[in-house]
Amino acid sequence: MVFLDFLHLINPLYTLSGFAVGALVGFTGVGGGSLMTPLLVLLFGIHPATAVGTDLLYAGVTKICGSAVHSHNNAIDWRVVRRLASGSVPAAALALWTLSRFGVDSKGTNAAITTTLGFALILTAVTLIFRRRLLKAVASFLDRRSDKEIAVLTVTLGAVLGVLVSISSVGAGAIGVTVLLMLYPRMPTVRIVGTDIAHAVPLTLIAGAGHWLIGSIDWVLFFSLLSGSLPGIAIGSHFASRVPDRVLRPLMAGTLALVGGKLVF
Repeated sequence: MVFLDFLHLINPLYTLSGFAVGALVGFTGVGGGSLMTPLLVLLFGIHPATAVGTDLLYAGVTKICGSAVHSHNNAIDWRVVRRLASGSVPAAALALWTLSRFGVDSKGTNAAITTTLGFALILTAVTLIFRRRLLKAVASFLDRRSDKEIAVLTVTLGAVLGVLVSISSVGAGAIGVTVLLMLYPRMPTVRIVGTDIAHAVPLTLIAGAGHWLIGSIDWVLFFSLLSGSLPGIAIGSHFASRVPDRVLRPLMAGTLALVGGKLVF
C-alpha cells in the first residue's frame, strides 16, 4: 500500500526529463547538471539549492549504472579517476562547508548558486563549441609535460570541478571531458567519457550527501528523476560510440549558452 502511494507521488514529467538527460550523459559524458539543474530551476520552478542538491544525489546513483556499463566495456582508466578524485573530493567538501556556513535558504546563497550555475553553463558551452581549437592550442605544450606534471594538472582539474559541481552541479561533463582530452590526447574518446562518468560517481555522491545534510534534497523529485535516468543512462552508455557528435555538440552548446545567459543576466 505504501509502495502504491509512493508511485502515485512520482511525477511523470520529472521521470521523462530524467530519462532524456540520463541517455545524453551515457552517450557523451555531458549534459547531466548542465541540462537538468537549469531545467528544474527555470521550467519546473524548483529552488536553486534544492535543484542542485537533488540533481547531484540522483546523478551520483545514475552514474553508478553508467560506470558499470563502461567498466564492463573496459572503457574506464582508473588511474586517471583516482587523480581526479584526489582533487575533487576535498574541494567539494570545502565548498559544501562554505555553503552550510552561509545557509542554503539565504538570498546571498541563492544568488551565488544561480550566478555560478549561469557562468558554469556558459563556460561549458564555450568548451563544447571551441573544443577542437582548445585541443590544438595546448597540444604542443602538453606533449612536452612529464607524467608527473600531467598528474598534478589532473588533480588541479579535479579540485576545480569539485568546487563547480558542489555549488552548481555543472562542470563534470563538458568541462571535464574537454580538459581530459587535452591532458590525455592518446586515450580513446569513449574511454575519456567512461573515465569522466566514473569520476563523477564519488564526486556527485559526496556533494549530494553534503546537500542532504544541509537540507536541500527533495526526495519525491529525486526518485522521479531516478526512475527515468537509470534506464536512460544504461541505453546511452551501451550505444555511446554511435552518437553523431558533430550534430549533438553545437545543439547542446547553443542551448547551454542561452540558459546560462538567462541565469546570469
